Amino acid sequence: MRKESLQAWLLLLPALVLLVAFTHWPAATTIIDSFYTTPKGSRPPRFVGIENYADLMTDPVFWTALRNNAIYAVWTIPASVILALVMALAVNTAMPGRALVRMAYFTPTMLPMIAVANIWLFFYTPDYGLFDHILSWFGGGRHNWLGDRATALPAMIAVAVWKEAGFFMIFYLAALQAMPPDLKECAALEGSSRWNFFRRVTIPLLMPTTLFVLVNAVINAFRLVDHVVVMTRGGPDNATTLLLYYIYEAGFRFWDQALAATLTVVLLGLLGLLAWLQFGVLGKRVHYR
Repeated sequence: MRKESLQAWLLLLPALVLLVAFTHWPAATTIIDSFYTTPKGSRPPRFVGIENYADLMTDPVFWTALRNNAIYAVWTIPASVILALVMALAVNTAMPGRALVRMAYFTPTMLPMIAVANIWLFFYTPDYGLFDHILSWFGGGRHNWLGDRATALPAMIAVAVWKEAGFFMIFYLAALQAMPPDLKECAALEGSSRWNFFRRVTIPLLMPTTLFVLVNAVINAFRLVDHVVVMTRGGPDNATTLLLYYIYEAGFRFWDQALAATLTVVLLGLLGLLAWLQFGVLGKRVHYR
């Protein structure tokens, strides 16, 4: 028994080493660094307790980034999840060219983040971009989509939904195809309508997949940095500055290790709270059998 246990731990050892080295240890050191000042030159870091967190509470850029991220999450999460479910339901039925439609839905997911940002950067270009050309057909004028505070963040939201919906669709499609066909036949014999079957049978059976997709959607909503760097760099006037981009700027542009560590701890705490709420609320409605 001990020999089998030892073999099991040895098999797990490489994964454990990687997990500790690249996840747990960096998280622990980040929490520790958030209680110290940033080392500069020959000056070592100095313990300041929760002073970094107190300074963060009076930082206007932090509150702007937090508000932007909240708006970004509120729009991208339900939009991408609902769109993914609709697309999965569409391509799960018999239709001409179904394979091509599935490929078209999934193609944005396969594109690199930087490539997607550059494609949409062209779409949003004033005068020459796709959207300005379409508006010109209806008598619309020139608009700087990424340079206007009113449209910069919605423009970023549209890019995220376009890219993520196809990825989530794959999970919903797999769950739909795993459902026993007998359920639909039995419902038809009982005279159940399609909407009633979808509401009473399909949605409950999709809850495990929905929980998985929602957790990933929440994480994605708070880890966007590539598109912001390429398309707006947080502008105009911090209108598209999100939490992870603010961390990137603090750590790699201004070399403020203390601020970056403090922001990271706040972001980790926020994600942990959201995950706890998701599993606490939706976990009661998830049935795996």
